[in-house]
Amino acid sequence: MMIRRAGKIGLGALGVALLGAACSTTGGGDGPPVDGDLGSGGATATGGATSSGGSSASGGAGPASGGAATGGAASGSGGTPSTGGTPGSGGFPSDPTGFAELERLNRGVVAVPAAGDGILVSWRLFGYEPSDRAFNVYRDGAKLTDTPVTTSTNFVDADGSEASTYTVRAIVDGAEGQDSEVAAVWTGGYLEIPTPVPAGASNEDGAYTYTSGDGSVGDLDGDGRYEVVVKWDPSNAKDNSQAGHTGNVFIDAYTLDEDQLWRIDLGVNIRAGAHYTQFIVYDLDGDGMAEVAMKTAPGTRDASGEYLATGPAADDDDDADYRNGDGYVLTGPEYLTVFDGLTGLEVVTVPFQVERGNVGAWGDDYGNRVDRFLATVAFLDESGSPSLVMGRGMYTRTTFSVWNYQDGELSLDFISDNASDGPYAGKGAHGISVANVDDDPMQEIIGGSATFDHDGTPICAVPFYGHGDAIHVTDHVPSRPGLEVFMPFEADQVPAYAMRDALTCELLWQGPDTASGGEGPGRGVAGDVDPASPGSEAWVSGGTLLRGETGESYANKPQFDNFLIWWDGDLSREILNANTVRQYDGEGGILTADGCSSNNGSKSTPTLSADVIGDWREEVIFRCGDTIRIYSTGEETSHRIYTLMHDPQYRVAVSWQNVEYNQPPHPSFHIGEGMAPPPTSDMSLPGALP
Repeated sequence: MMIRRAGKIGLGALGVALLGAACSTTGGGDGPPVDGDLGSGGATATGGATSSGGSSASGGAGPASGGAATGGAASGSGGTPSTGGTPGSGGFPSDPTGFAELERLNRGVVAVPAAGDGILVSWRLFGYEPSDRAFNVYRDGAKLTDTPVTTSTNFVDADGSEASTYTVRAIVDGAEGQDSEVAAVWTGGYLEIPTPVPAGASNEDGAYTYTSGDGSVGDLDGDGRYEVVVKWDPSNAKDNSQAGHTGNVFIDAYTLDEDQLWRIDLGVNIRAGAHYTQFIVYDLDGDGMAEVAMKTAPGTRDASGEYLATGPAADDDDDADYRNGDGYVLTGPEYLTVFDGLTGLEVVTVPFQVERGNVGAWGDDYGNRVDRFLATVAFLDESGSPSLVMGRGMYTRTTFSVWNYQDGELSLDFISDNASDGPYAGKGAHGISVANVDDDPMQEIIGGSATFDHDGTPICAVPFYGHGDAIHVTDHVPSRPGLEVFMPFEADQVPAYAMRDALTCELLWQGPDTASGGEGPGRGVAGDVDPASPGSEAWVSGGTLLRGETGESYANKPQFDNFLIWWDGDLSREILNANTVRQYDGEGGILTADGCSSNNGSKSTPTLSADVIGDWREEVIFRCGDTIRIYSTGEETSHRIYTLMHDPQYRVAVSWQNVEYNQPPHPSFHIGEGMAPPPTSDMSLPGALP
């Protein structure tokens, strides 16, 4: 195994068009945004200085872990959380001074028809506010709350109608702050955004059309609201194991005002399929506006329609078609590009790391395993600024390159390269997770069945071939310290599944070995779906429901093995599958999104599920013909939790949800019946308050 550190290898200057497109960040409303050792041997990291990835309003890199269980606290809550700052006046909480640089969001007020009568209004509690922050709710400018709301962040307006509009005001130091943004009612319980379908075409393998697929969110314009970024795949998209020429992949951005911001065309040299294009949406440089990053190649066009033109793309051959006779792209340049999130224009392009090199070094010689990619944001740098992680390989050789982005430049921090014959080979998964599992504030990369420290040094791995389709990391077992990892394994003569400690990889319990010649369960899920059983429950395809604490089989599992969502008013998680939300505990309502579809075949995953708006519960985004819809729950809750997007582990998980075989995001703390109060988020914010 080798960890290679490198100084800056790529540079891009923001052009006049990008500078001119920067939007004002002063906006109104309550809380607005403002203007490893992975290979064969024990080698130590050498080379250039690590890039810091830019400045951070972290207030120092102290040991506050803020909710990521570190193995020290008996309750399993982990670390000593930062204070998150002292509330300010006028309705604006003071900026937090914790570690991870998260987003400056607005209140995220949303109004939908209530499950009973009236209108349900919900809004965000920030991760750095006191848990008892009081709020008043207004309809059409008139106050509705005789007593301020202090124990939840939702309110049912029994007399509201679909023509009503709503705001909320925070009460700070006894004084009512200014209005939040105004929320009109989402009739039908969803917001529908038109998504113009790319024109179909044909190639040597026949005609193809387009459907939208995986999505992500980020604040692209700095107004405190999320925009939605969506990938378009052609109907001839392929798994890596399948030969064939595919159509181009497109990436779009849309606002919650139903406007399309831009479209990027990845060109003929980026193959279409679940394993090829992993796109990351996050504010990488701390300017308050998210960037979009992904693998590119000669022939990629940014939102202007022009070919990439910086770094190695400046003098490449954009007319070249590097596909071989089977449709695989096994030669030609490979790039990593950061695009401006507001305009979709190229900012910087650098050579992709790790290079494909010898195709046969990745586990086969025809192009299947060499092009299995992963990606995520992670808080690996001591500054608290986000890093961009790009992964290649997962069956035998597995690699990660870690980048920092600042002032229009991409700096390569380090490469973790795990050779096919090394002790950390064969531990990858069709997904990736990131969590803070030790006693420093930086996060670790959980690349399947192995854990790597923030500098790429390997920490631990399971003692067998540990490839699998799914990975679930959170405080599954609140009665013990630290975080746990549940994972099914896709190999014979190894455990079919296991629950392990995230820091030590100690197997807490495991399933029976898969028989010789078998493959193991393809899918598995872990989350708290049963309020009568402490902590999470876990299950795999073809199995039963297992207690997260002991692995004991005690009930029939849920019908589906794909996805989870917090939707109704209790703390248990619901089952999200295809275009439906269903209950396992029998409590609460269900959702069927008529006219909408899921993605990724039998895996039946949504475009995205995340805490996009409103209170702590999750929204779900589906593709619905030539639109996408964002559904938000109409069920009232008595529980108060700050927005999950202000938990660093959960926010990072939303960034990787579109990667490979999509998995639900998990926070760094347990949510479920009898849960402890959520720890104060160990976070900072970009920019400054006005």
